[in-house]
Amino acid sequence: MEDTTTAAAARASTPKLPTVDARIFPGGGLDVLSREEVARLRDASTGGMHELLRRCALAVLTTGSTSDDPRAARELYPDFDIQVHQLDRGLRLDLFNAPAIAFVDGRIIQGVAELLAAVVRDLVYTAIDLGSGHSGEPESSAEISDAVFRLLRNAHVLHPGGDPNLVVCWGGHSINRDEYMYTKEVGYQLGLRGLDICTGCGPGAMKGPMKGATIAHAKQRRTDTRYIGITEPGIIAAESPNPIVNHLVIMPDIEKRLESFVRLGHGIIVFAGGVGTAEEILYLLGILLREENSHIPFPLVLTGPTAAAPYFEQIDQFLRLTLGDAATVRYRIIIDDPAEVAREMARGIDRVRKFRIEQKDSFFFNWSLDVPLGFQQPFVPSHEAMAALDLHRNRPPHELAADLRRAFSGIVAGNVKEDGMRRVEEFGPYQIHGDKDLMQALDGLLRAFVEQRRMKIAGEYKPCYQIVA
Repeated sequence: MEDTTTAAAARASTPKLPTVDARIFPGGGLDVLSREEVARLRDASTGGMHELLRRCALAVLTTGSTSDDPRAARELYPDFDIQVHQLDRGLRLDLFNAPAIAFVDGRIIQGVAELLAAVVRDLVYTAIDLGSGHSGEPESSAEISDAVFRLLRNAHVLHPGGDPNLVVCWGGHSINRDEYMYTKEVGYQLGLRGLDICTGCGPGAMKGPMKGATIAHAKQRRTDTRYIGITEPGIIAAESPNPIVNHLVIMPDIEKRLESFVRLGHGIIVFAGGVGTAEEILYLLGILLREENSHIPFPLVLTGPTAAAPYFEQIDQFLRLTLGDAATVRYRIIIDDPAEVAREMARGIDRVRKFRIEQKDSFFFNWSLDVPLGFQQPFVPSHEAMAALDLHRNRPPHELAADLRRAFSGIVAGNVKEDGMRRVEEFGPYQIHGDKDLMQALDGLLRAFVEQRRMKIAGEYKPCYQIVA
């Protein structure tokens, strides 16, 4: 990707941060588009989609930011804009008042340029190629899984020729220094064993494993390495990608993002985190507890340093209470032993490899896993929808897990997504109803997240929810 700076001197915009105007000529497949495709891209990037493109572009141009307020970047760079122009041999992106931190001596940083191209690629593919399929119309489970596959294929993250080696790492963006260093050490041990990393692409536990793996991959002289970051528009605005991500994928919504993780990854490691991490755990266990998936190997390890042991004990107790002891069979908790985490994951992925060969399933996309429609349909966390969640224990575990996942998803929205934050500011906290003992356990878990500062990176946390037994 090449760029030409059109304003030699950085300018200042409120609050006086340096900015740059630039022209970007993106590659990565965007330079071989037909005239019709470029015209459709230009149409898609104006009007209703333009603001979404602007928000996501600004997020990658501030790559490495530690803020988790989706409005912070726009307040720092209120005059930023991006325009798409058609050329005979592709397209041109014009950046106005772009953050100067994305440039070195007037040229855009290569990694940032690649992430910017990924933003355009994914938003355009969702708007044009998937069309009205994401407008809220009913879709079958098979159609949604196929859409996830096509989005990942379009992003060039499906590798049909390689052995299983992709480990998904989940965990909080707001973690302490000891927990962060632990994620780096686990990533290092994974990298020594030739394993690649996929995370939610942000800071904290999403950055640490990638950073550790880079050193191990360098020691092993591995150059074709993958550091995949999977996000969605509401999250990326609050959690800019970390600079190690070399494959960025923006899924249309949180449900397709979660399905991407479990279809693409060969095993999952969970570090300490907050409500987003709890949402991810419930999503995966809700799927694995289905009878249709009981025979499918899927290594799942929960891990952290010694100081994080009480956190995982509390998570384990909550899962036992809500989903039953059967859920604990699907995961292993390992405390303060990064090497054993990596060995356990390598052993698990070897079982995945043998199973896929027996089932004649692909290594690069887990078609065998049955993901029910209830886990795929986008959940819009309105106050009415949150209050209507059926959080009672007289339900099959996977159904309860689905609604608990939605509850945590709503809290995530109220914490860091602009639409959710706006709803809470206008109508007050979400109300969550359910069985008394379940609500007490949920309240205790959420209070612990607040006390441990796992809800927000900066500032005092004001709860966006209210537990009602």
